Amino acid sequence: MGRQVQLLLCAVQFLTRLPTPSLRGFEPDWITRSARYFPLVGLLVGGLGALVLLAAAQIWNGWVPALLALGAGLLLTGGFHEDGLADAADGLGGGQTPERRLEIMKDSRVGTYGVLALIVVLGAKAATLASLAPMDAALALLAAHGIGRLAAVATMTALPHVSDRADAKYKPAPDGVKPLEVLVAAILGLWPLLLAPPIGALAAVGLAAVFAVAMALLARRLIGGYVGDVLGAVEQLAELGALLGLAAVLA
Repeated sequence: MGRQVQLLLCAVQFLTRLPTPSLRGFEPDWITRSARYFPLVGLLVGGLGALVLLAAAQIWNGWVPALLALGAGLLLTGGFHEDGLADAADGLGGGQTPERRLEIMKDSRVGTYGVLALIVVLGAKAATLASLAPMDAALALLAAHGIGRLAAVATMTALPHVSDRADAKYKPAPDGVKPLEVLVAAILGLWPLLLAPPIGALAAVGLAAVFAVAMALLARRLIGGYVGDVLGAVEQLAELGALLGLAAVLA
């Protein structure tokens, strides 16, 4: 039990800027082993964002609660996944060889592809949330964050890691994420869908899977696998897909 608490805290430290106790005896493979808890951390971020949305909806309507909820999520994570989305868009869209694409992803500057990806994805998420009643939007936001992190964990299992650079955002353990850990992540990440209509839950998972698989296949074709930025892009696109799928039914 003590080890599982350490892994959960490791996941919180890795994915958010929330204060946590220091981890004694930290080992590099803890990040990979903590992947089982990534969706749970996503639910924490999504739940706090949902509370912001519900509170803001008592004062404002329309886009304001949605934008404030998304802003709260950005503050909690430091834009961790959004940064990956922008870098992946720049690298996969602007490079001509796998080496050049990986080099572009490591550049801290954001290019045209990255800016456009952020505008489209964040804008689509805000518009989708604004189209829903506050309680439905809160549920969709909670569920989408769990599904998004689950998609990233599944990608870590399905694709090889292709970056060996010392400054890589994420360097997996040699044995990678294990199938049992993916199963645990799925259980932790998907339970909020029990609160949604069955057809809405199916639409959310299905559309999130389509977006995530499309991104993963593109990364495999263009760079041979995944890096941390690709995981960020997968998470963001799966999150958007889940929101769109739920909104198609809840709205």
